[in-house]
Amino acid sequence: MNALYSTLPVSPLADHAIHVERRSRLAQAMAGMGGGVAIIPTASEQLRNGDSEYPYRFDSHFHHLTGFAEPDAWLVLRSDGRSTLFCRDKDMEREIWDGFRLGPQAAPAVLCVDEAWPVGELDARMPGLLGNQPAVWFPFGIHAPLPQRIEHWLATVRGRSRDGVECPFVQRDLNLLLDEMRLVKDEVEIATMRRAAQISAGAHARAMRFCADRFRHGAPGVREYEIEAELLHEFRRHGAHGPAYTSIVAAGANACVLHYAAADALLRRGELCLIDAGCEFDGYASDVTRTFPADGRFTTAQRELYELVVQAQVAAVAATRPGARQRDAHKAAVAVLAQGMLDLGLLDRNKVGDVDNVIRTAAYRQFYMHGTGHWIGRDVHDVGEYLSLGEQPFEHADGMGGTIVKKPSRILEPGMAVTIEPGIYVRPAEGVPQKYWNIGIRIEDDAVITANGCELISRGVPVEATEIEALMRG
Repeated sequence: MNALYSTLPVSPLADHAIHVERRSRLAQAMAGMGGGVAIIPTASEQLRNGDSEYPYRFDSHFHHLTGFAEPDAWLVLRSDGRSTLFCRDKDMEREIWDGFRLGPQAAPAVLCVDEAWPVGELDARMPGLLGNQPAVWFPFGIHAPLPQRIEHWLATVRGRSRDGVECPFVQRDLNLLLDEMRLVKDEVEIATMRRAAQISAGAHARAMRFCADRFRHGAPGVREYEIEAELLHEFRRHGAHGPAYTSIVAAGANACVLHYAAADALLRRGELCLIDAGCEFDGYASDVTRTFPADGRFTTAQRELYELVVQAQVAAVAATRPGARQRDAHKAAVAVLAQGMLDLGLLDRNKVGDVDNVIRTAAYRQFYMHGTGHWIGRDVHDVGEYLSLGEQPFEHADGMGGTIVKKPSRILEPGMAVTIEPGIYVRPAEGVPQKYWNIGIRIEDDAVITANGCELISRGVPVEATEIEALMRG
């Protein structure tokens, strides 16, 4: 087993009272909606090639409720709060090859579950756990074979009807409850996310210094994969398990490709480098983007666009606070960017009109085509509904120059966590000043909503252009 977590059967920072409390809250939520039994599997190992697996990563829902990081495990939770874990059996021969296994005998004491059984007994025991339950809950759309497996168990339960065993008559999506639970982070989660963001910020600073040092010593350029290696080194040496997502290291014009993956392009003197990279620490993601000059000095044109994106992020941060809506940060950023596009001549006033018309027609999307933020937590694009749950739909601008009828966006609450990531991407085009061609800039920070505003937890690496230049000179 090639597993990042092979020596970590439980979360190294886990206080399992937290997991007990989370399971209790989930059980109470299920009870409030008619009760039943929930089935939450973790991930299985995936073969990469030959007899080698991909680095293992557990299922986020499962780990949130258990802190258990071994593969091929299942949590069964009843709405009365009773928990059953299925996990791999102890096997001293396999442990020689693959590492420690907790085993079902030790699991109740270590993980604070009520009972545990070998995963090989799952099919035999599940019909008994499902019998006489009003509903079966499981995460829809995540584990492809799960619905068929549940149907097999239910068929066995139906076959016992003559013995007075009732079969669950409702199947319900557990995501509806777990997504809401995970949307607001507790103090332990925020502390873990803060550490992940600190490590990621340090990695970005390291990459900036690395590039500056190479150019100071006369290098003709730096390969994107060399910069990526600096990020990975910094992640691992501070205890992160690795990247939370595929790192974007984009040299020059590659920064105008939103999901560009680090490759072998040469970053040259006078170009910008855009890095969108974050580590995963104890199961929580960070997501940080910085754009910096390869040799430590912004050109005039680069600085003009960069300062515009900084101003857009300042406006978006100010709009990220309790009582505001999740979409307000995007609206604030777009207002700044649209005005800047007109002022810098990226958009022709004679063709697109004033700033209100630029926003109404979405003309700004030529240079800014993505949203300004998303939920972040265990997953880099974390779970949680973006639209208000309790309000009625009404007509909105659709961001493409038209309208759409939908609910308003979610009202922000303390403990929610979002990214704030405005950008600008200028591809060569007729009417666009050539001095801006092939410049792509994005600035992204992770933010936790506080009682009075938001805390930017990834500011261990500078944002202001002068501060970036000073760091790279140093």
